[in-house]
Amino acid sequence: MKNNILVLHGANLNMLGKREPHIYGHKTLAQIDQAIQDSGSQLGLTVDCQQFNSEGELVTALQEAEDWANGVLFNPGGYTHTSVVLRDTVAAISIPVIEIHLSNTQAREDFRRHSLIGPVCKGSIAGFGWYSYILGLHAIKDMLC
Repeated sequence: MKNNILVLHGANLNMLGKREPHIYGHKTLAQIDQAIQDSGSQLGLTVDCQQFNSEGELVTALQEAEDWANGVLFNPGGYTHTSVVLRDTVAAISIPVIEIHLSNTQAREDFRRHSLIGPVCKGSIAGFGWYSYILGLHAIKDMLC
């Protein structure tokens, strides 16, 4: 059985490869998306990767995912620490969401150590760079089986 997965990237993730590579790595979002697609295919998952800078577009993508996806890997970026709206949206949808972060947010600035999104997710994966998404694919596949 094929499972449909939304990989949702938040604000500024379109800047990967250029933005603070010492923190986020040198891979571009396109390269990361390709690695996610390839790994998803190997796991028997159909993956749709989307990126939005706008909080409202992220809300819409999460709401619409409930109609077609079996689960979501969500990297809210900076909205992780500020968005009650995204937190409420994740809590409102019935499909599992895994919070993903490239950097280890617990080892960074104090404000990055608190996630509004994480408590309403099935789990969180952080600190493994682009590979955090691959770990998330394995986790969500196990959840769906």
